[in-house]
Amino acid sequence: MPEIFHDLPVRELDDDEAVGLLEELVEKALPGAAEDDRTTFGLMCALGVGDLRAAGVEYAGICVIAVDGVPCTATVSVTLVDSPDSLGVPGAVREISSGLRRTAADEVSELELPCGSAVLCIGRRESEFPAELTDSSESFTFPTTYIRVWVPLPNGTTVVTEMGTATMTGWDAFSTMFGNIVSSIRLFRADGTPLITSRART
Repeated sequence: MPEIFHDLPVRELDDDEAVGLLEELVEKALPGAAEDDRTTFGLMCALGVGDLRAAGVEYAGICVIAVDGVPCTATVSVTLVDSPDSLGVPGAVREISSGLRRTAADEVSELELPCGSAVLCIGRRESEFPAELTDSSESFTFPTTYIRVWVPLPNGTTVVTEMGTATMTGWDAFSTMFGNIVSSIRLFRADGTPLITSRART
């Protein structure tokens, strides 16, 4: 992960440890920020961790940068899911791609990463801003644009990586970083030898 992404404690089961890690995250992400801003950011991260855990996320990170003077944030997550019942990686890629095209009005394409075959989806969803952080004590929704990449593995598991942001000023920077992240994925067999799941090799 790029250094400007800070790890969210989605795998930390001890609440005290998780709080300590979140405090460290706030220090790193918002150095010198006003106390109110730091508190709000910390609460947002804490509330988000619960949702990420419930979704079975294996890794999550958050980034805060200024683009043309505008504060922008993005999150990245990695989840392991079962692949569709199909014939190996090529079949899983076809099933995932066709399923997305049937159910989502998003941009869907198949691609070859250095690690192998994958499916890419770019779309938009409604995210919820929690009531705990609003002056009116009422939640509201806002659009989040995301890029999601599925990398099926020969063992029947698919690695799903996502970058999402609600601050479109930073879209070009975040999408470029995400492209570099997924391009850096490397797979290995149990004996340590490299594994490339490209259709030509499977």
